[in-house]
Amino acid sequence: MIVRDLGLAPYVDTYAAMRAFTEARHDDTPDELWLCEHPPVYTQGLAGKPEHVLAPGDIPVVATNRGGQVTYHGPGQVVAYPLLDLRRAGYFVKEYVHRLEEAVIRTLAAFGVTGHRVAGAPGIYVRLDDPFAHAALAGPRPGRDPFAGLGKISALGIKVHRHCTYHGVALNVAMDLSPFSRINPCGYAGLATVDLATIGVAASCADVRDELAQQLQRLLAPR
Repeated sequence: MIVRDLGLAPYVDTYAAMRAFTEARHDDTPDELWLCEHPPVYTQGLAGKPEHVLAPGDIPVVATNRGGQVTYHGPGQVVAYPLLDLRRAGYFVKEYVHRLEEAVIRTLAAFGVTGHRVAGAPGIYVRLDDPFAHAALAGPRPGRDPFAGLGKISALGIKVHRHCTYHGVALNVAMDLSPFSRINPCGYAGLATVDLATIGVAASCADVRDELAQQLQRLLAPR
């Protein structure tokens, strides 16, 4: 897998480049992993509903062909775009998503944080009361709210075209979180969004990017 650090990259240009790469690739094209941060932007997935964009203000809203609803990207958030041939890798989309989430969970663990999955809500979450607790989520959440006591730290949205993936996963490191309050993140009203900084982890984007890249390279290796 070829790893490319794109730095601070405009979202629209990166999106166009991913699509062009995927359209042009052939059976022998090496897989790539693109890592970047984006200037402030809201991105709306194919399932996105306009009512989940509450007050975008001066932040552009870009419609995309990834799955999922609306999310926010901005400086201080590490974004990883695996451009992977799933047929060559030897696993299907459901396992691919699981591996993306596992890479985030292992990255968080490297910084002492326990990440959690929520059934039916792709991405990774942390306990707001104790992000460093190792206990697994168990039983129904209080008030039957699947997100009770949790904050979302990582969003995930992918596209698969002719067995090849693009889009990917974002991990919040140390960013201005206020733009999340101007949307219903991933379509969930009132969903808390956090980053490593707000839960007490002093980590640079470079360190988190490097750890996430290593985990993705390990977990996305062919069978």
